[in-house]
Amino acid sequence: MVESCETSWAAGLRRKAVWPVVAGVVIAGLPAGSSFAYASDSRTRSNAVVVWDENAQTAIWDVAAQQPQVQARSFAMVHGAVYDAVNAIAGTPYQPYLRAPAANGTESTDAAVATAGFRVLNALFPDQQARLRTQYDESLAAIPDGTAKRRGITVGTQAASAMIAARRNDGAFGGQTWAVGTEPGQWRPTPPGFTFDGAWVGQMRPFLIPSASMFRTSGPPSLTSDRYARDFNEVKTIGSATSTVRTADQTQAAIWWHDRHLVEWEIKRRLATTQRLNTLQTARMFAMVDLAEADATIACYNEKAAWSFWRPISAIQLAGGDGNPKTEADPGWTPLLVTPPHPDFTSGHTCFTAASMSALRHFFGRDDIAFSGFSADSGTTRHFRGFSHALAEVIEARVWGGIHTRTADVRGAEIGGKVTAYMLAHYFKPKR
Repeated sequence: MVESCETSWAAGLRRKAVWPVVAGVVIAGLPAGSSFAYASDSRTRSNAVVVWDENAQTAIWDVAAQQPQVQARSFAMVHGAVYDAVNAIAGTPYQPYLRAPAANGTESTDAAVATAGFRVLNALFPDQQARLRTQYDESLAAIPDGTAKRRGITVGTQAASAMIAARRNDGAFGGQTWAVGTEPGQWRPTPPGFTFDGAWVGQMRPFLIPSASMFRTSGPPSLTSDRYARDFNEVKTIGSATSTVRTADQTQAAIWWHDRHLVEWEIKRRLATTQRLNTLQTARMFAMVDLAEADATIACYNEKAAWSFWRPISAIQLAGGDGNPKTEADPGWTPLLVTPPHPDFTSGHTCFTAASMSALRHFFGRDDIAFSGFSADSGTTRHFRGFSHALAEVIEARVWGGIHTRTADVRGAEIGGKVTAYMLAHYFKPKR
C-alpha cells in the first residue's frame, strides 16, 4: 500500500497533476472519494479541540513567535496528547498514538482535552504559565463539577504526561549549525540578515517515521544540467523582486504562503467547523495532520543538511562560476521574499503542506472540499477548490517568491506525501 501511494505521488508531481493520490485508502469503511459521514453528537461551536488549538496557536506563535519548523513540533505534541485522551474516553476505536489512558466512557471529554492541551503547553512554555492557567480555568469553569470532570482531568493529565515523557531529549533546540561553503552550489548565509536557523530540526527524533533520513532523495540537479538551468532561469525571471512577468495574483500568493503565522493552522480549524466534525473526529484529524507535518518537516530539514544546496539568490548572483553555459549571473538580483536562513533543497513548506493536504484527503476520503484562509501579511483571502489545488499553488508560490527552485519544491512535496503514506500504514487506523 505504502509503495503504491509513494509511486503515484511522485509520478503525479512530475506530470504537474499535483495530487498525491493515496488511492484505495479507506476511512472508517468508506473508499477514497466517498462522502464522509459526519457525526452530529457534538456542537462544533463548543468543540474543545478547536478551542485548545486556538489556545495553542496563541502560545506557540502570538506569544512565543516560534518559526514554522519549530511550531510543527509544538502542535504535534499538543494534538498527539489530546487525541490519545479523547480516543481513550471514546473506547479506543482507533489506534492510540502513544497510549490509551484508562477510561470507561463516563469521563468529561472537554475536561480531558483542556487538561491535555494545557499541560503540554505549560511544559513547552513555562514562562506563559499564568496566561495558560487562566485559559485552563475558564475551560474547566464551563464544565459541571463532579466525577466526570475529575476523571476527565485525570485522563488528560495521563495523556499529556506520556507525550511530555516521549519527547524528552528528542534533539529539539540542539546546537547544530548549517555547513557553510564557498564553492558553487554550496549553501552560504543570505541577505539581509546572513543568519543561520533551524539546523537542529533535521536531527530531531521523528514522531512517526523510523528515521529522519528515511526518504532521502538523489539530491538537487547537477549545476551543469539542463534541469538546473531551467530551474535557475525560471526563478530568476518570475521570482525577482522586480519581475515584469509575475502577475499581481502570483505576488499575493507568494506572500500569502510565506506568512509566518501559517494560515494552514486556521484552515484546519475551519475544516473541523464547516464539515461539522465531532470532538473525536476533530482530535483524530488534527493529530494526523500535525504529526505528519512535524515529521515531514524533520525529514525535509535532514535533507537540507545532507545536500546543503545554495539558495536562488546565491545561485543567481554567483552564476559565473557554476560551469553552466545556460545560466547568466546577475550580481544585483534579489527575490520578492526574504530568503529563509537555511538551504534550498528541499523546500520545507512544500514538505509540510504536502503532508497536511494528503492527510486531509485521506481523512475526508475526497479531494474536492473547498476552503479558504486569510493572511494578514498579504491582506488577502485565498480560496481553494480542494487539497490538491492548495498543494499545487504552494509549489508555484515558492518559485514566485524567488526563494526556492521548482525541483526543491517538487522533491519536498514528494517527501511530505511519503511521510503521510507511512503514517496511514502504521498509525491512527480504526481497530477492527
